[in-house]
Amino acid sequence: MSHQSTGQKGFAAIAAIFLIVVLAALGGFMLTFSNAQHVSSAQDTQGSRAYWAAMAGLEWGMSSVVVGSVSCPAPPAFFENNLTIDAMRVVISCSARDYTEASTTRTLYQLSSVASPSGVAVGNLAYVERSVSAVLEQ
Repeated sequence: MSHQSTGQKGFAAIAAIFLIVVLAALGGFMLTFSNAQHVSSAQDTQGSRAYWAAMAGLEWGMSSVVVGSVSCPAPPAFFENNLTIDAMRVVISCSARDYTEASTTRTLYQLSSVASPSGVAVGNLAYVERSVSAVLEQ
């Protein structure tokens, strides 16, 4: 009895290699996607921390102006103060402008607060910056 060669030898090896390559590509994609999700989540958390640090700095600036412990100069000059809140560098700036309305002189204060992580350079994945501002009238 003789066997004829039908040309199907090694087909299972080719299918196995193809399956391994496809599964490795899917695994690599899932790893990349997971890493991107973790980085995005960390940036979101840092952004939230920076926002609330900027808000705290702005409220400090507003309360300091209202109680009179800080005096804001007239533009183009401005008062600037640096704080550190939960490893966030917060820069608060303030300027004041007087105006007269119906024979009453009032002062308009423009405050801004910018927060960014201390010791992290611009361009780094961990760098975020948030800015808030407010206007007060007395």
